[in-house]
Amino acid sequence: MGGFIAKQPNGLYCRFSTIVDCPTHYNMTRESYLNNATGNVKSREDGEEILRDWIRPFDEVLERFQPHNMTQEEFDKILWKMSV
Repeated sequence: MGGFIAKQPNGLYCRFSTIVDCPTHYNMTRESYLNNATGNVKSREDGEEILRDWIRPFDEVLERFQPHNMTQEEFDKILWKMSV
């Protein structure tokens, strides 16, 4: 698994990379994700399946973040944006 999609507190979506241990995309609408904003969805149907069946809890984003490829300060700023 290279990453996962989570629903943010503001109702939008983010992609968390388990390779770099931080979010790579955030504040995506359902449509922008389905239009392959992340470059990781093979087809619209795959994207719909992921949003329907494979969404991870946002707490997992918080638990899995590691400040290796993004500073804690950068992560905190993104968290604020994902909350409003």
